[in-house]
Amino acid sequence: MQNNYLIIMAGGIGSRFWPMSTPETPKQFLDILGTGQTMIQQTINRLDGIVPVENVYIVTGKRYKALINEQLPEVKDEQILMEPCMRNTAPCIAYAAYKINKKNPEANIVVAPSDHLITNEAEFRRVISKGLDFVAADNVLLTLGIHPHRPETGYGYIQAGTTINDSTNTVLAFKEKPDLETAEKYLSEGNYFWNAGIFLWSAKSIISAFESYLPKVFEIFKAGESVYYTNKEQDFVDEQFPLCENISIDYGIMEHADNIYVMPADFGWSDLGTWGSLWEKRDRDEQGNSVVGDAVKTYDCENNIITIPDGRKVVLQGLKDCIVTEANGVFMICQKSEEQRIKEFQKES
Repeated sequence: MQNNYLIIMAGGIGSRFWPMSTPETPKQFLDILGTGQTMIQQTINRLDGIVPVENVYIVTGKRYKALINEQLPEVKDEQILMEPCMRNTAPCIAYAAYKINKKNPEANIVVAPSDHLITNEAEFRRVISKGLDFVAADNVLLTLGIHPHRPETGYGYIQAGTTINDSTNTVLAFKEKPDLETAEKYLSEGNYFWNAGIFLWSAKSIISAFESYLPKVFEIFKAGESVYYTNKEQDFVDEQFPLCENISIDYGIMEHADNIYVMPADFGWSDLGTWGSLWEKRDRDEQGNSVVGDAVKTYDCENNIITIPDGRKVVLQGLKDCIVTEANGVFMICQKSEEQRIKEFQKES
């Protein structure tokens, strides 16, 4: 367990969940499921017993450090890696991997987003444990592929190839978000899986991959080896991080490397990328309404997702298939089918 590490990517601004999620307090720092835990707290807690808390590294924007200190007081400042600007997932993973490697060159690493939902945590832990054993034994890069339950057009897909053991396959290709006809074809073929953006590898393997496929990023963070865990680290990052290309780990490494594997899994995963996906995952009453808020009354309402602060009295009648939320001085009612317009509403508010 001491060689197991977790990199949490927590720099997103959560714009699709406005007005509840704002650039000041994005969704990873909110309890959007009404469970009593924020998304980032759940992300750490579900790996308790597999990754010690002192081996958790959180990559985020500077503006969110105070929120992390407040929500995760057990995480030390040296474990909070502050990006001076957004450069997608490859630079943030490189920075964390180099820092981990300096402390423990034998490290095995899980990389996870901070704002995803996993409902079957026991199965998730089983898969992660098996994946860590796999990456510890060889120079491999492993991604988790989620068994698709529907022809989803909102996720990228992983095309699996040859089975190499009872739980792992080679990867033939990564596929962009498909149209509905293509998604139905993927589902029928049976060897396509949703790309969850969860990765496992050793520190050695991922740093070697950066050297091969993103050499400029590799050189930038290699040059900082002498300053990690010193009072010069942040100055170095502030100066050098903006020089990294803006590129995802998928596009920069995973689509090019020849040692990529996928472990198919099914543990109740959702990226909670939309209000609609949140409605699907939260508890609902007999009329299909998902309600968070202890003073909300509904009459003749169906299939709504309602999120209101406790104590705020709200009466709703006759609503169907709507998003209803109040947060940060904004009360919004929006049809679920029109939620792609939320960014438009945010700009005009």
